[in-house]
Amino acid sequence: MTDTDDSAESADPAERTPAETRRNTPGRGVRPSADAIGPAAPEEFGLVQAWWGDGKGKTTAALGMAFRAVGHGYRVHVLQFMKGGADSVEDVRGEYNAIAAVPGISYENTGHYGWHGMRDGSDEDDHRAKARGAMARAEELLAAADDADLTAPLPLEADPEAGVHLLVLDEILYAVDQGLVDENEVLDLVASTPDNLELVLTGSHTEPTYLLDTADLVTEVRKVTHPFDQGIRARKGTEY
Repeated sequence: MTDTDDSAESADPAERTPAETRRNTPGRGVRPSADAIGPAAPEEFGLVQAWWGDGKGKTTAALGMAFRAVGHGYRVHVLQFMKGGADSVEDVRGEYNAIAAVPGISYENTGHYGWHGMRDGSDEDDHRAKARGAMARAEELLAAADDADLTAPLPLEADPEAGVHLLVLDEILYAVDQGLVDENEVLDLVASTPDNLELVLTGSHTEPTYLLDTADLVTEVRKVTHPFDQGIRARKGTEY
């Protein structure tokens, strides 16, 4: 029997050959490959994830997950709460260019220019207003997803108001830390999430303990060392 032979295999698992065993796994013994992206629907979405910690990689992890979902043909949207631009980074970000080039993923940035809580000339009231607007937008997107059939493929080029399978609320947890958003509002968002939508929340250097009983996955991204400690600022291609 060869690796590609689909003839009858041993009934007793202990007597199966390695090739027979591999054919009974999700990978079926086939090496990974690429395929054309077409509209599809996930079969196992519907969890809530929270990524927090003082280390680099929370948004990076969420974006990696988003692109992985898009690669399977699922509709994804990224809503950024706090990253409205700053003097320390260029005004064009690599992830925005990549999103524009790939079907099925979209983003919108609702953050105010500058950093909240820092003396960079930005108005704190403006930061708060932007965060309030982002919360309203998140509610709209969840309501739209609730109206859509998330068990079916969604048009990859449609607006997110037509529904999404995966929604990333980037830096929403940091907005809570800064007092711009109330933690109970985040809990209300989680409670209103449609059954088949994957919701990803990122941000915060403080553990979001209010999510521990509701989120299905909570991951701490912990800093061990960081280039910032050596005076190395945000780098093009890794941080933006």
